[in-house]
Amino acid sequence: MRALTFRSLALLVTLAPAAFAQEEAKGGMLTPHGGLMIWTLLIFVLLWFVLSKLAFPPILAAVEQREKSLEDAIEGAKRDREAAAKVLAEHQAAMEGARADAQRFIAEGKAAGEKLKADMLEQTRAQQAELLERARREIETEKTRAIADLRREAVDLAIAGAGKVIEKNLDDASNRQLVERFLGSITPAAAQR
Repeated sequence: MRALTFRSLALLVTLAPAAFAQEEAKGGMLTPHGGLMIWTLLIFVLLWFVLSKLAFPPILAAVEQREKSLEDAIEGAKRDREAAAKVLAEHQAAMEGARADAQRFIAEGKAAGEKLKADMLEQTRAQQAELLERARREIETEKTRAIADLRREAVDLAIAGAGKVIEKNLDDASNRQLVERFLGSITPAAAQR
């Protein structure tokens, strides 16, 4: 069938120039000629038939394949866009979570700093109170020791003075007991004056 089509086409191609040459001799290119129109129409139909059998199916298949690949590409782009939007939303949610965590860490750090500051102040106050109390105890101890030393010296001076007055030196232990009893009978308020 194809061989017959090609032979017919070749015959038409060889006969067409001769037909054109005859028509040209009669009138001109722009004057309508019935034979030329028939041959042109016949060649057009024959060429259309040949092209529809041989060329159009592969061309249409290629166009359909191209359309399908474009549709697939568009669908792929839509899927990619949706996936990118989803990833973007997840990323934004993760960023918001990270911001919230950072704010929480900052707040916790501030709170821990304030607590540490308060603890250190309380500890310093406690140490200060302890130092003051220790100093008061030491002062009281020193005061008591100084009073005891003063009493001893007063006893020694009183014994020495009494010994000179009496001119008789009594024994030291009995004199000391006597003076200590006397000093013990004196109230602390009278001793502080």
